[in-house]
Parts: sequence; C-alpha cells; structure tokens
Amino acid sequence: MSKKNYIIGFPRIGEQRELKKVLESFWSKQCPFSDVTKVASQLKEKHWNYQKDAGIDYISSNDFSLYDNILDTSIMLNAIPKRFQNLKDEELYFAMARGNEKNVAMEMTKWFNTNYHYIVPELSLEDNYKLNSQKTINEYNEAKKLGIKTKINLIGPITFLALSKRVDRGDTYELLGKILPIYEDLLRNIAKLDDEILVQIDEPIFVKDNELKVLSLIKSVYDKLANVSANIKIIVTTYFEHSNEATKILVNTPIWGIGLDFLYGDENFKSLEIIKNSKLKLIAGVVDGRNIWKNDIEKTITLLKVIEKTIPKEKIIISSSSSLVHTPFSLKYEVNMDKEIKNWLSYAVEKLDEITLISKLFFNGKENLDKNSKIALEANKKASKSRKTSALIHDNAVQDRVKNFEKFSRDGKYKDRIKIQKNLLGYQDLATTTIGSFPQTPEIRKARREFKKGNISNEIYEREMKDYIDDCIAFQEDCGIEILVHGEPERNDMVEYFGEQLKGYGFSQNGWVQSYGSRCVKPPFIYGDISRPKPMTIDWITYAQSKTKKIMKGMLTGPITILNWSFVRDDKPRSEVSKQIAVALSDEVDDLQNAGIKIIQVDEAAFKEGYPLRNDKIKIYENWAVRDFKISVSSARIETQIHTHMCYSEFNDIIETIENMDADVISIETARSGNELLKIFKQVGYKQEVGPGVYDIHSPRVPSVDEITKQIKLLLEVLPKNQLWINPDCGLKTRKWKEVKPSLKNMVEAVKIVRNELSN
Repeated sequence: MSKKNYIIGFPRIGEQRELKKVLESFWSKQCPFSDVTKVASQLKEKHWNYQKDAGIDYISSNDFSLYDNILDTSIMLNAIPKRFQNLKDEELYFAMARGNEKNVAMEMTKWFNTNYHYIVPELSLEDNYKLNSQKTINEYNEAKKLGIKTKINLIGPITFLALSKRVDRGDTYELLGKILPIYEDLLRNIAKLDDEILVQIDEPIFVKDNELKVLSLIKSVYDKLANVSANIKIIVTTYFEHSNEATKILVNTPIWGIGLDFLYGDENFKSLEIIKNSKLKLIAGVVDGRNIWKNDIEKTITLLKVIEKTIPKEKIIISSSSSLVHTPFSLKYEVNMDKEIKNWLSYAVEKLDEITLISKLFFNGKENLDKNSKIALEANKKASKSRKTSALIHDNAVQDRVKNFEKFSRDGKYKDRIKIQKNLLGYQDLATTTIGSFPQTPEIRKARREFKKGNISNEIYEREMKDYIDDCIAFQEDCGIEILVHGEPERNDMVEYFGEQLKGYGFSQNGWVQSYGSRCVKPPFIYGDISRPKPMTIDWITYAQSKTKKIMKGMLTGPITILNWSFVRDDKPRSEVSKQIAVALSDEVDDLQNAGIKIIQVDEAAFKEGYPLRNDKIKIYENWAVRDFKISVSSARIETQIHTHMCYSEFNDIIETIENMDADVISIETARSGNELLKIFKQVGYKQEVGPGVYDIHSPRVPSVDEITKQIKLLLEVLPKNQLWINPDCGLKTRKWKEVKPSLKNMVEAVKIVRNELSN
C-alpha cells in the first residue's frame, strides 16, 4: 500500500513538559546528564508511537532536540565558536546555548515569524568544519529498533547559512563550499542505514524574497545532494509562505518530493502547473501546523480537489503545513475547558487523527470509510457548524465600538512631551530600570496554582503576592534602581494574564508550546470578539506605588504582542482582532494614569515576529500594527511617559516603523549582539530615548561590573547619555534570585562608575 500522509515534525518538550523539567533539574545540578538522555529516549519512543498508532505514514526522526535543531546542525557541522572549543559533549552544547561563567551564549532570535527561537550559528572562513553524524544516525536506529522506519529530518544547507552570521564579517554563503561536502558525507552515512531512506531537508528560507545569488545556489546544491546515493529520496520542505521561485528551480533537480504550505502560502497554487510536469511528489501542507483550530475537513477536501485538478492523486501526500512543534501536545489534559469551545480545538495529537481521516476521505472516498471514520467525520461537521453560529463568538457592542473608535494617536509631539516628562519625573541620564518581571519563585507559582484550584482564599493569595511585591521593591530600593517595577508575581505569562481578563479569550491547562530550550509558553486563544469587562492591573500597580516614593512603572502587554503570542481565531482578519485588543487596552492606560501612575510600559516584544515573510505584504501589516499600538496608548496624556519593549529583532528594516509608533522610550534586546543593533538608531537620527539591554538575561551567568561598564561605554559611542536608559535586555521572570541580585547590583554600580567618569 502506498503511503499517503506525512508529518513535517512533532513537538518534543513532552506532553507534560517532561523534557523541560529534566533539563532544568540537570542545569541546577539536581540530576546527572544520564537522566536527561533517559527522558529524551522515552519521549522519542512515545512520540513515534503516537504517530504510528494514529496511522501516520511518514514519521520523522532527528526532529527531536535537547535545545534547538539549528544548534544541533552547528554541532553536526562542527561549527563551534572559538570561545567554546575547549569544551565537550553536553557542556559544550549547553554553553553554546546558554553561556557559561566565562563566555556569553550565542545569539538567539526568532524562527521566521513564529515565537520559537533558534540559536544563531557563528561562522568564519577559518572554521574547520567536519561531520558529527552521531545524533542523526542514533535517532534513526532508535526508531528502527522499535519497528518504526522514519524519514530523517535535516536543516538544509542554504537555510543554515542564511540564518547564520559571519563573525569575520564575510558573506555566509561563501562558506557553502565548505559545508556542502559535509552534508554529502552525512547522506553517505545515512545511505548505509537501510535499503531505502527518505530524507526531509527543511529549506524555509526559500519562502522569503531571496536575491538571485541565493536562488542560483539551489540547483547545484540539490543536484549534488540528490545524487549522493540511489537509495536516498530527498524531500525539500518549505513552510509559512509560498516558495514559487525556488519551486521552479527544484523541479529541475533529481529530488523525490517537495513540501509546500497551502494555508500560509496560498500562492503556492501558482506552482502546481510546474510540478505537474515533473516527477515530484507533492507534500501538500493542508492541516494547520501553527494554530489550534479543528480542521474543517470538508473545506480541506475542497482545497485538495483544487490541487487534484493539476496534480494527479498518486503524486499527492497529505501533510501538516509545518512542524507541529508550534502547537500544544494533546487536548486530553484540558478537563476544565468549556466543552463547546474545546470541541473547536485540535492540538498536535488530534491533528494526527485529522490528517489520517483527510487522507482516507480524499484517497478512498466517503463511501469507503470505516464506521469510526464516518463518526469522526460527522463530529467534525458538527464542530465546524457550531463554531460558525455560536453566540460565544459574536458581540455586536464590541464590533460597533471598534468600528466607530476615532482617537488614533495620543496628544502632543514627542519633543514637547519629553520636556514635560523629564521635568515631572526628574530622572537622571543613564536612568536605571528593569524590563518588568522578577524571578517567579516556586512559592509564587505554587500560590497562584493553589488559588486557581480554590485551595487557598483570595485573602491568602493576595497576601502572598503583596509580600513578594514588597520584597521586590525593597530590593530595588536597596540596590539603587531608579525607576521601579512591581515584579509581576500575579502574572503567569505576559499574554495569558491579560487574556484571562478579556472577554473573547480562552485558556488551557496544558497548552504548552516550546519557545526556546526548556522555556515553554502557554498561549491563550482568541475565539470571539474582545472587550475588557473591568480594569486588569490597577490594584496591583497602585498597591506597589503606595509602598515607595520612587516612580513605579505600570506594565501592560501591547496589542500586537497579545495577538502574536495567542492562537488567533481564523474566521476574522488579524487586523480586526488586533484593533479590538487595542481599544480595550486604551481603557487600561487611562485607568492607570488616572490612578497616579506616571510611566506606563506597553510591551511589544513580538512586534517584529508578526512581520510577513514577503515584502509585498509588509506595508499592510505595519499600517495596522502601528495603528493599533497608537490606539492602545491614545488615551495617555502628554505628561504620561509611554515605554515599550521589543525582543530580539533586526531593527534596520523597521526603524521608521518604530519611530511611527511614537513611544517616548523603547527598550531593546542587544546584549548578545553588542551595540550593532543600536547603530541604526544613530544612523536615522532617532530622537526618542532608548534602553539597550546591557546584559543577557537568557543566560544564568552573572556579568561583572567591568563587563557592564564596558557595555555602557560602547552604547555611549552610539547615542548620547541623555538619550540612554540602562536595563537588562529582557524580563527576569525565568532567572533565579541568586543570579538577578548580583547582576542588577553590578549594573547599578557600573552606571555609577560611568556617571562619575562623565562628570569629571
């Protein structure tokens, strides 16, 4: 029987975050590394069997990772930065990802327009690349021993180079001649494993607007790789957008198949005529790998029939649109969720069943479905109908208010606002602050958990949270930080916390998704029209302000980040959903300033993350994204200072957009990239104030006073002191107090040293 369905990749953190837990136990020296490898083996076996039992034909190996697949590829190529080359095995691997006492970690940034982060490879012409195929070979053999023959997943050489940086300032593509032979050697090793092996090579870089020099590499690369061994069949997969330019080239190479995303790259339909005249198998991405809504199977069959008009059925394989690593694991733990809403959802495990059912229906016909498949199909129809008609979704009052909302920006120009704000707030040049959150201790997490379960009273819960806030304030005052935060102990997550208080949002118990390494997030999901029934942050912020004479920042998450870090309804344009969130937040900003809060930070950590991957779609996104940030702060008075924060981003191409957002102060993550990201602010003559991160909070290492002093001086080479704030590069939620306290004390001491030098 021919194989008809396919999964691009599967979640690896575990259905109850088993990998996260054992990694963090190992990092804190509470267990040996053998425990990590044991849990990893158990998870791989479980995940393979889930797919096998669901009826998936093409199951992946080498999609599992202890931290990140791009990092794994660096190890595979021996692309090891010099500062780590004296290390070995797991010490080397985790030092590259997290840093160690002596060296900063490698840079980390977003995987295309998702919330997953990868470790950016550091390359140099002097590097001595050589093959380390141990992980790839071992995982295939692990599955084979279980009676499961897998396809092997690899990150493609062109994508690897595109996502890397040259530490010697050269073009990464110049190194293709050095790494391509290693890929060929790897395929020769793989060829020895079985009579016939499918190798999936991920080339998501093909969905971007690539220069001709990049496109010109494709044919020679895949002519070589596809001819390494006759028993290897290569599938090149792309996702998140269309790859028409690359597809036109790939059809003229001897690869076996091509994976295209027909949900987020609907222009891939234009490539069907080209594929039609080739021998390629089409891996048709028709089940959403990035969202949690139950697939409308009848709609999907209609889509497949459109494809079938050009591509014969025997050349089509049904697939997820991307790896399922971007979705939670399984709905089976969602025992408290509203039953009607839960019936609209599908996590990774449920998507396996959807793919199998779709392939049965498409290839065999409805009349040939077995009894259970017919029942499942009927249930799917009812769920789709329920979602379209449910009263939970539509709120006419919200729609009318948003439609008629007229205040699209705050009053006053920046140059006038900042004079008033500096006079009122009285902060010094190089003012010190933090991004918002402080460590979430086990005690705080337990208190929140017990309160949600109803095991402790509201009075006890509030006392726990307020005691923590008191401690945070006392530490900041003792440390000498000038603009304070309350530490956010009441917040489980910077998006979920707000989602829980907005009408139209749903929440999960176990909807965890990997963000990076062991870091998981539990995104809420937007199923209906959004409104704010009551204030969300006032009580906590005003309590904190009452405990100090220093200025306390109000902390909000911005509309674009709330949108991009949520699973968003797919029955309404994202721009309309975003505007609903922005209007709700404008009420919160007004309430905060009326309560005496003088600085309000509206974080847009995921602003860049939402950017379309194709240039012709960017302007549309920027227009409504900027519109909605400005709507969210439109109620702010001239004297209310608005801050925002952005996570790892390349700002060169969006600096004008950042200016248009019109925030008074922006803090950015720059610690892993020196002051390179900051230079664009100088080049364009950026006027607003900037808080570049002076140390990396994603690493457990404590930066010295001297190190931070040097970093501040580097910043002063780019921007003047009266334009700079000094802060860590992100929130401190994931760190431990033993790391945070000395780091912040060193930061404040470094500022004192620099101020003293500048005054002499």
